[in-house]
Amino acid sequence: MSNAVRTVLLLVLLCGLAACEAVPAYQRGDLARTEMAFDPDPLESRLNQHIYFSKEASTGGNGVAAGGCGCN
Repeated sequence: MSNAVRTVLLLVLLCGLAACEAVPAYQRGDLARTEMAFDPDPLESRLNQHIYFSKEASTGGNGVAAGGCGCN
């Protein structure tokens, strides 16, 4: 590997390590709010997944064994 590639990899590693932060216990409640969740409405997300996979005629990655006919 060249020095430039090693330097870039080292910088990426250092940036990744610098992003780690310990959150005090009194601030964890703020991070647990529904607005901070990746999926704030699980029911709507499942409905959107069902519609998407029914239209695409494929299913995968979410643990559902069904076809794309929309009859599941």
